[in-house]
Amino acid sequence: MVEVEHWNTLRMKIYIGESDNYKGKPLYKAIVEVLRENSIAGATVYRGILGFGKKSKMHSADVLRLSTDLPIIIEVIDIGYRIEKAFQLIKPMIKDGLITVEPVTVIWVGSKEEVAKFEEGHAIRKS
Repeated sequence: MVEVEHWNTLRMKIYIGESDNYKGKPLYKAIVEVLRENSIAGATVYRGILGFGKKSKMHSADVLRLSTDLPIIIEVIDIGYRIEKAFQLIKPMIKDGLITVEPVTVIWVGSKEEVAKFEEGHAIRKS
């Protein structure tokens, strides 16, 4: 196994509601599709079990308080300039939500072949 460290990477987190839509489809799906179409390294969608936002309305997965608008977090990590580009594409899609961006250090572990492919992809992306 080989380790590769990347220090010029950012993590973007997008906080939205499960019932949010964009052009007739769930917003979280639309966002992930845009990220994939724009060759972002990867994205993960998390569904919260409890939360509230700026309006202080409680959203819960509790059976007694069944909510159809649970909190959704989409987490994305990639090289800084790619996150910045993704942010510009996604921001207009969100009517009510929150986006955070923070620096992260990525320590990627894989076989020599996987690491070489990963590094080649990032070298190509930089140009």
